[in-house]
Amino acid sequence: MTRAAFAAGAPEVFDEVTLEGRFGIVLQRLDGPTLEQLRQTGAVTSEQVGAILATLYTSVHKTPPPPDVVSLRDWIDSVSRTSRDILPEHIATGVLTMIDRLPPEDALCHSDLHPGNVIMTADGPRIIDWNLALRASGVFDIARAHVCLSELVPEDADPEPPRAINAAVQSGYARLAGMSPAALTVAMQPYLPILRAFVLLHRRPATPAQRERLIQRIEAALRSDA
Repeated sequence: MTRAAFAAGAPEVFDEVTLEGRFGIVLQRLDGPTLEQLRQTGAVTSEQVGAILATLYTSVHKTPPPPDVVSLRDWIDSVSRTSRDILPEHIATGVLTMIDRLPPEDALCHSDLHPGNVIMTADGPRIIDWNLALRASGVFDIARAHVCLSELVPEDADPEPPRAINAAVQSGYARLAGMSPAALTVAMQPYLPILRAFVLLHRRPATPAQRERLIQRIEAALRSDA
């Protein structure tokens, strides 16, 4: 996946090796702070972070996915079968039905593109950590950012920076995609319950309370979809 995503800003893959029985990838060294480190020091604003992420999302989504990249549906189907303690079977089944009603999953999505996964090199921003890359609609990535920046913010954290980043991501992405922010918001709506299931399966919620809220919102969406 990292090799396939090189054109979208991934580091170059030089080799695959096995050392002491462990598989490894030899990657291009990327020097520089992460985008999150620059935000924390005040070198860039939250709005600038969101604008950079919007440009990177656009670049990723324009990159043709390799044929063997797993689809969003197949990922959720596979992971949910072994994670019934995280996502009950009736919810997983309902989420898969939601996916089946959506347009074909035809774009490359990073699925975990956040400021900590962007290294600001002398040659520009580069994206790392491609292990969750999927084939889905590009809107899926933007909805993922929205859920993480609005529903998974730690309770003791200042909510303003993630709110500002989220707004800048959406406005910048809509502009680059040639659509209005309102149209992007509408396009994201069907993906939100799917994204909540995705982050649960990714085991990302920081607290049991966040997990419970995600479950409740997915179930509410399934009831209204019935």
